[in-house]
Amino acid sequence: MEFKDYYSTLGVSKSASQDDIKKAYRKLAMKYHPDKTKGDKSAEQKFKEINEANEVLSDPEKRKKYDQLGKNWRQYQEHGGTQGGFDWSQYANMGGNGGQTHYTFEGDLGDLFGSTGYSDFFDMLFGGGLGGSRRRSSRRTASVRGQDFQAQMEITLEEAYKGSSRIFELNGQSIKLNIKPGIPDGHTLKLAGKGSPGVSGGQAGDLLITIKILKDPVFERKGDDLHANVNVDLYTAVLGGKASFKTFKGSVKIDITKGTQNGKVMRLQKMGMPVYGKESSFGDLYLKVNIQIPEKLSSKEVKLFEELKKIRG
Repeated sequence: MEFKDYYSTLGVSKSASQDDIKKAYRKLAMKYHPDKTKGDKSAEQKFKEINEANEVLSDPEKRKKYDQLGKNWRQYQEHGGTQGGFDWSQYANMGGNGGQTHYTFEGDLGDLFGSTGYSDFFDMLFGGGLGGSRRRSSRRTASVRGQDFQAQMEITLEEAYKGSSRIFELNGQSIKLNIKPGIPDGHTLKLAGKGSPGVSGGQAGDLLITIKILKDPVFERKGDDLHANVNVDLYTAVLGGKASFKTFKGSVKIDITKGTQNGKVMRLQKMGMPVYGKESSFGDLYLKVNIQIPEKLSSKEVKLFEELKKIRG
């Protein structure tokens, strides 16, 4: 039985993190994806090997078992052993009946992939028995679901407010992604069947796109509510009047009462974010008053302020 170096297959070190493994798999899967390499048998073989390596190294329990086997395998070879004489029994998943099942092998034991879609090496460790699918002179057809692809997409807060769409290429196919108004930051959209193809008739994986909303220079989002500052000149704050503010819906006039204090927060109902998935439902907009003190006063303005000070004093 040939030992398979899954780390080498994915091009990562044995100390690679789960994130490193995920990135390496994604890069290679895109390169050798059957949709890109139609008719290339060597690329198809490579794609299967990549999927098998990822199946083991992306699963902490499988990876632990595989790493332990790797250490003992090297020790055995260093002492002059041969691959054919290696004792697999302590590692193999021998199936039921206390390991007493009798096995008859069909064909070449060195076939790279059996009917499980994975190699004999994989079947030995995780597939339920020696030779896995070839127990008792029978072959079972086990379909294997394809891996999911994961990606991140950045959009602006205004796009999140109004809704948006993206068109991108994946394996030579043009895909349109529609984003509904009010989508939350970190929300994951699923495009079913757009991931890695399955093996032996298995269902294709999905494409999972996580939405990242960029920081907005004006608004801060808190759930479905929006928060922002509104500038009010000193005279309007003292005497009352109107202040203009530009929302995602357009400019609005805000009533400023006499004697409005700096830092006062005003609530504009249903002027916040659309509630995701609920048509005609909105959060609120909270505006914090930022009173602007006039600069470069004329001599006449200074005198008037001085007179006002004396009156107020």
